[in-house]
Amino acid sequence: MSNEIQTLSASPDYQALLEQISGTYTQGRVRAMQAVNDQLIETYWQVGRHIIEFEQGGKIRADYGRALLTSLTKDLSLRHGKGFSRSNLIRIRQFYLAYPIGATLSHQLSWSHIVELLKIDDPLERGFYGQQAGRERWSVRELIRQKESGLFLRLAASKDKAGILQLAAQGQIVERPADLLREPYVFEFLKIPEPYQVSETQLETVLCDHLQPFLLELGMGFTFVGRQYRVTINNTHYKVDLVFYHRILRCFVLIDLKINDVQHNDIGQMNMYLGYFANEENVEGDNPPIGIILSRNKDELLVEYATYQMNSQLFVQKYQLYLPDRDVLRRELELSLREAEQ
Repeated sequence: MSNEIQTLSASPDYQALLEQISGTYTQGRVRAMQAVNDQLIETYWQVGRHIIEFEQGGKIRADYGRALLTSLTKDLSLRHGKGFSRSNLIRIRQFYLAYPIGATLSHQLSWSHIVELLKIDDPLERGFYGQQAGRERWSVRELIRQKESGLFLRLAASKDKAGILQLAAQGQIVERPADLLREPYVFEFLKIPEPYQVSETQLETVLCDHLQPFLLELGMGFTFVGRQYRVTINNTHYKVDLVFYHRILRCFVLIDLKINDVQHNDIGQMNMYLGYFANEENVEGDNPPIGIILSRNKDELLVEYATYQMNSQLFVQKYQLYLPDRDVLRRELELSLREAEQ
């Protein structure tokens, strides 16, 4: 029997059957867990609706508003156990108020995701993070990190009113090179103590050591190709700090890191890299490469003159190693919206 089992286990047909059953089982478990999650969220939404409709049922019921959740916590916990703490009932009630239409959230989101979304007061900001978390399948931890880094505020800062509203309703849609950009990029996950003294090589190394959060900060669609990517022109060797491929835009993305101000020769060098990749690395179906120079500071006038009449897709963006002041970013966004309305 043991020889037969060994022979069977070594059979390609048996291995194919094993993979088929394993894949079916795994997919089934994922679908079952998703169905449970969807039903839980739908149930909580219905519970929130019941609470709000009861509260709106008349003056007598409204007078007992403060006692309502306390009473429900006690009685529902006796009947059903966990899940009906007062804090959770507050979130469930808030959930219905925030999403009264229902079915507006991605099925990729769990109740823990929704709890984090409900902590955001501004509906535009909340809508963005809900869309983006579902689109990019963020974990709860990733959602919290993006909230703390002010991603919505950073992306909205460069858009007009219509663009801000679209961002809130649909999330970040990448259709052209400029859609990739963030200002500033935030690398607080490196935990470099302040004040920092790191070289460009050290910064590149720690970013590669923290590749997963780095890709999250870059945004959806990036695939890592390599670091210190060699470019050889007339027997002279150059190296691009970081090379990625963007699967949505179907192009290489080259990143150079600068710890000091960007100089005109840095821009010229990146433009040379773009020309090399366009002619030597691109294959059929690839779009022109994109170059991003990341710097602590950016002289807007120098960048404007250094890129004068350049046809290449070259961008100079700022980065910082610490979380931005979200209150400052929020005030800038509110000012932009007021100016647009005026």
